[in-house]
Amino acid sequence: MSDFTRRKFIIVSTLAAGFALAVQPISAQVITTDTQGLVAGEVKIPSSDGEIPAYRAMPATGENFPVVLVVHEIFGVHEHIQDVCRRFAKLGYLAIAPELFARFGDVSQLSDVKEIISKVVSKVPDAQVMSDLDATIAWADKSGKANINKLGITGFCWGGRIVWLYAAHNPKLKAGVAWYGRLVGMSTPLTPDYPMDIANLLQVPILGLYGGSDEGIPLETVEQMSIILQSGTTGSDIIVYPNTPHAFFADYRPSYRKKQAEDGWKRLQAWFKKYGVA
Repeated sequence: MSDFTRRKFIIVSTLAAGFALAVQPISAQVITTDTQGLVAGEVKIPSSDGEIPAYRAMPATGENFPVVLVVHEIFGVHEHIQDVCRRFAKLGYLAIAPELFARFGDVSQLSDVKEIISKVVSKVPDAQVMSDLDATIAWADKSGKANINKLGITGFCWGGRIVWLYAAHNPKLKAGVAWYGRLVGMSTPLTPDYPMDIANLLQVPILGLYGGSDEGIPLETVEQMSIILQSGTTGSDIIVYPNTPHAFFADYRPSYRKKQAEDGWKRLQAWFKKYGVA
């Protein structure tokens, strides 16, 4: 049994209200999606060692909805990620974002990014994340509203890396879209692999969306990943937006780039439709 299943946790029981403290002040161009015609709010996901909170949004009428897992950034399932779920629900999906940091603290209440990384993010085992995403799919299946045969995943920054890893973990996914997730890094017991390490094992088509001016993700690593993907058979691809920073989809932050974000969102929808998620 792995360390993460042996440990006893005090699990954060509720999601953040509003935006994480570390991202204040919020940009005036923030996008707000209403809940009209939706069922949206917090749910509890039974996991290997207790319940974790998640945000779920879906159409108010109907069933058999395609499912999208939404994987958060280092700021947890705060208002932006919840809004992304509502955007998917408006398109006819059941979108669900589990709080994957729940065992390690409430990142929404930490005001310093370095503190978030040192106190919480650096302690999260990839194996636990994979298990929690598996549990989230099981919850969706039992909800009676989901069609898990039409299953997609998307994620941002920290969650972008997880998209690649989860695609290698779960070949039942139809497709994924990874927004500016790190592709290389130092292997540790908690984070043994990075996307570059598992790229040639992928059986799931993944679209990577990256900024050409991302200071945290060297362009050469993106180009190397693209070459590896082109030698595979999944049809996976990477789009690089020139002169574009990290977190260009994050409309609540100064890094937001409207044109690139809107283009990426259109590409995501087309990708999911092409590969049977929609």
